[in-house]
Amino acid sequence: MVVRNQKERIFRAVIDVTSVAGYGEMSVEDIISTAGVSRRTFYDYFPNKQTVFLACVDQVAQELRQTVKDAFDTGEDPIGRATACIGALTHFLAEDPARAEMALVEILAAGQEAIAKRNETMEFLADLVVRGTADLPGAEHVNPLTAQTIVGGIAEVLYTRVVRGETDELEELVPDLVHAITLPYLGFEAAEATRQSVRKTLEAQRSGQQTPTTSA
Repeated sequence: MVVRNQKERIFRAVIDVTSVAGYGEMSVEDIISTAGVSRRTFYDYFPNKQTVFLACVDQVAQELRQTVKDAFDTGEDPIGRATACIGALTHFLAEDPARAEMALVEILAAGQEAIAKRNETMEFLADLVVRGTADLPGAEHVNPLTAQTIVGGIAEVLYTRVVRGETDELEELVPDLVHAITLPYLGFEAAEATRQSVRKTLEAQRSGQQTPTTSA
């Protein structure tokens, strides 16, 4: 329990320091002073700042993937799955802006191993897109790279918002991002109808009502 608590404090410090100073300027001294642990304790677990950053990235990525996967499993149809996954993803990022900045922005400054870990999460999300859209009309005719393109575009949208400090607006993007997912499969008119349906459903849920999302 002590080891777990110490590591959690160190990981939280990595997230907070990275958000303020950036990965490049972050030092071990910054981490240990923010975490409130001794230098010896830090080095008992990690040899340097890159190692602890990568370990922190692993933990955040695992939490993100599990959160999105759990949401995927709640969906009863392709639109429901897409809406649940995007909702979970944007909420995960919005609830902790510093974590979002580390996961989307600073990870790109931490070297090839960090970028490889980012790519693993992107591949995981692309696989969910493939699985989640398999039942949509014409899915078998969609280019295999489509899911990767969709995820890459969504990542860029989220990255831009986080860089601009707009994490509190991420959850408002859900209908538009669901539209982006479904557009290659449904065509413009059906995807636009889906966007409007998702928007109305989310608005109803926020006001305490329960309105099911219309399936394509």
